[in-house]
Amino acid sequence: MNTSSQNPRKASIDRDTGETRISMALNLDGAGTTSIVTPVPFMSHMLDQIGRHGYYELTVDAKGDTEIDDHHSTEDMGIVLGSCFREALGDRKGIARFAHAQVPLDEALIQVTVDFSGRPYLAFDLPLPKTKLGTFDVELVREFYQGWVNNARANLHVRYLAGDNLHHIIEASFKAFARATHLATRVTHPAFALPSSKEHLD
Repeated sequence: MNTSSQNPRKASIDRDTGETRISMALNLDGAGTTSIVTPVPFMSHMLDQIGRHGYYELTVDAKGDTEIDDHHSTEDMGIVLGSCFREALGDRKGIARFAHAQVPLDEALIQVTVDFSGRPYLAFDLPLPKTKLGTFDVELVREFYQGWVNNARANLHVRYLAGDNLHHIIEASFKAFARATHLATRVTHPAFALPSSKEHLD
């Protein structure tokens, strides 16, 4: 576990269950390079957006029981990515902590606001019907974000501002997530105390 903002802000986590096997590595101070292999093509595309637009170095190798559906794989990738953020951030000293980003994609406009408070909470209002994009159940987007929130121990608001095309709405949310988390995790001052009046984030 990284315990100081002075140390390399990296994490590598393996999760092996009866439903999924996921290996993930995250470097918060990367250059937007990714290597993504998952059994859910749509989520492979979205994870690539996170790495590229968050300027992270992100490697994902995932296998899952997609012969049933994409639920377990999508949720568990959110869980592991959240765990990587939590480990890579260590004691969170010096980070900006709060940030937001608005990202357009053609007619869609999505806002994401994040607080690495140590207290998990998801506010999610994307208007996603119970339908599919290709073979992907779009309602699983919320499951991904919920898994991330619970394990990153962060407060995340994903807000719909405009849009009609489901692919554009979802992709804009992942790009906004990437930008907001990048801004919130940046080190604003290496010697700065915890950004909390309680001097404690968990």
